[in-house]
Amino acid sequence: MLKLNLVNTLAFAGLVLMLGYLLRRVFPVFTRLNLPAPVLGGLLVSLVILVARGRDVTLFEFDTTLQTPLMIAFFTTIGFGASLSMLRIGGPQVLLFFVLAAVFAVLQNVVGIGVALLFGLDPLFGLLAGSVTLTGGPGTGLAFAPLFEQAGVQGAASIALAMAMAGIVCGALIGGPVSGWLIQRNRLQGTAVPPPPPPDEGFDTTTDVATKDLGEDESAETWAVMKNVVLLLVAMALGSWLSQWIQARGVTLPPYIGAMLVAAVLRNLDDLTGWFGLSMRIQDTIGAITLSLFLALALMTLKLWELAGLALPLLVALLAQIVLILVSVPLVFRAMGRDYESAVMGGGFVGFMLGTTANAMAVMRTLVERFGPAPRAFLVAPMVGAFFIDFANGALVTALVNLLE
Repeated sequence: MLKLNLVNTLAFAGLVLMLGYLLRRVFPVFTRLNLPAPVLGGLLVSLVILVARGRDVTLFEFDTTLQTPLMIAFFTTIGFGASLSMLRIGGPQVLLFFVLAAVFAVLQNVVGIGVALLFGLDPLFGLLAGSVTLTGGPGTGLAFAPLFEQAGVQGAASIALAMAMAGIVCGALIGGPVSGWLIQRNRLQGTAVPPPPPPDEGFDTTTDVATKDLGEDESAETWAVMKNVVLLLVAMALGSWLSQWIQARGVTLPPYIGAMLVAAVLRNLDDLTGWFGLSMRIQDTIGAITLSLFLALALMTLKLWELAGLALPLLVALLAQIVLILVSVPLVFRAMGRDYESAVMGGGFVGFMLGTTANAMAVMRTLVERFGPAPRAFLVAPMVGAFFIDFANGALVTALVNLLE
């Protein structure tokens, strides 16, 4: 058995992440289905460990101390994205789309709990087969897994991975055809003007007076990154105190909630004052790195043998959730305006309600390549799927865990 310390484990996770990217390159189908590289690499390693365990061989002993800080850092960057000014830019359409997503997140949990009760399982199993892993994706599922383990759900991380992976695949396969059928049935057409490219935020090297204090070898970009890293760490520190204060009052919640809330407050304060020089370009980069390493660490240490006996309930739950989201598409189409953009948004809705925002974007890109641009859909769906629904889903799952445990 190879015993890895904290640094060795993180380095191993980095190699596992690179393995995932290699698999995506060698097998393009993984890219088309939007399967994340850390999930692919981590799952392969956990399968190898599973096979070795079946032969009474223990390959590794990991030190996963950094797993939680990486997870909190990622969700803190999500908190920085929750800007009320962005919500106002999207207007009523963003708010309506967000309400629809929140309602169906609740229904996902109703369906999941119903399936759990049907099989005589703990209702918390139903939550894991609901919005935790589908609306939330693998990152949220694995973030909540320790809470479910503490509440008595054995193998919660493995269950979360299985459901999240299945959802990602189904979201990628179903969203495009369903919206394409809506478009063709209603004889809809895309807009004449293509969606504008996203603004290049870059780094402002002219207005940041603090760069005057830098040495010759330091650039404005270095200063901007430094500010944003420090802001992230401050939000994580304040968030940890907030989480402890909430938990002291008997509320069970994942460790990232406090940091996420603090980050949202700092983001909106910065929107009003410009005090912090927050750059979402930098925060998004930090978020992508920390999420990838967190997922690789979490997945390569999964105990897949704990899934034994749960294959049938998971399959039934998945099929029920697919039916629920298929029912949602016509409702989303009608609620959002019954036009071409609404049909494209329906595909995006399937993508992030079953998988991830990356699924939603891939589905919508496929649709616009065939039928024409849909600029409003590319504003509304990512804004809700990447930021606002995470807050609602985190609060919803936290409330249900406290209610059911």
